[in-house]
Amino acid sequence: MTFEIQHLKAFTTVVASGSLGRAALALNVTQPALSRTIHKLEEVAGAPLFERHSKGMQLTPIGQALLPHAQLLQREAELANEEIKAMLGLAKGTIRVGSVGSIACSVLPQAIGATCRAWPQLQVHVIEGVWDRLAEALVSHEIDLALGVATDDGDEIEAVKDCRWEDTSYVVASMDHGLRQHVGLRLADTMAERWAILPKGTAPFEDMKALFTRHGLPLPNVVVQTRSVTVLKSLVCHSGFLGWMPEPMFDTERRAGLMGVLPMPNASDRRTLTAFRRRQGLMPAPAVKLLEELRKLTAMPAG
Repeated sequence: MTFEIQHLKAFTTVVASGSLGRAALALNVTQPALSRTIHKLEEVAGAPLFERHSKGMQLTPIGQALLPHAQLLQREAELANEEIKAMLGLAKGTIRVGSVGSIACSVLPQAIGATCRAWPQLQVHVIEGVWDRLAEALVSHEIDLALGVATDDGDEIEAVKDCRWEDTSYVVASMDHGLRQHVGLRLADTMAERWAILPKGTAPFEDMKALFTRHGLPLPNVVVQTRSVTVLKSLVCHSGFLGWMPEPMFDTERRAGLMGVLPMPNASDRRTLTAFRRRQGLMPAPAVKLLEELRKLTAMPAG
C-alpha cells in the first residue's frame, strides 16, 4: 500500500472543505478530476473513505483512521522540501518554536538574533504559552522546538539534555506598593493582598503554591488567574496586585522602574529550564540552527 502525497493533499482538502466542489476550488482543479483522485486513493486504501451525501462528504471509519496519518505525511513532506531548498539557498527556511513567557522575554530573542545573523534567509514563527499548549503544538508538528520548565519526558516528546539553564522566580510588586514601607516584611504579610498569577495547573502556579506551603501558609488572596503575561504585568505595575514571576519576565519593567522584587527572606525559587523535541523523526535544519545557538547561550552540564 503506497500513498501519493498529492492524493493525500486532495483527501485532506476535501475533509477541510466538506465538499468536492469547495475542495476543487481550493485546489484549482475541476471537480471530476478531484473525484478521480479520491477514487484512486480509495483504491489504494481498499475501502471507501467518504460517504457521499447531498449536503457534502463525511468520513467513513477508514477515512477517519487515515486522516491523521495523511496530515502527518503531508507535513513531513513539506518540511523536507523546505529544508532542502533552504540548504540549497533556493528558499527561506522557517524556524517554528514555542516558549513559555520568561524564555520568550530573554533567552529566545538572543538565540533568534544570533541564528538570523548567521542564516539571514531564515524566517521565524514563535508561539508563546504555558506548557500544555506548547506540548500539544510540538506533538502536532505546529512547532519543532519547545522551550519550557524541565519535566519528565513523555511518550512523544523528550528534553534536549545538553540545553538546560536556570532562572529564579520572586514575589513582585510595583515600586510604589504599600508593602514596601513595611519593616521586616515576611511572606505571611502578603496573604491579604490581591494577587494575579498564571492559572492553576501551570508550573508557576504550582511553584508558588509550594513556596507558601514551605512557609506553612495556604494560598494567598488570588483574585486574577490568566495565561496572559501582558495582563499579569499590567496588573502588578498599574493596579496594585502582587505577582509571582521569574526574573527575565519582568526585567524590562524593572529597568523602567515600574515593578521589582518585593524583598522578603526565603521568598524565591529556582527552576531548571530546557528545550524539548519530538522523539520520532529528524528535527528540521532551521530548528537545529536555533538549538545550536540556545546551547551556546545556556551551556550547563546535564545532571
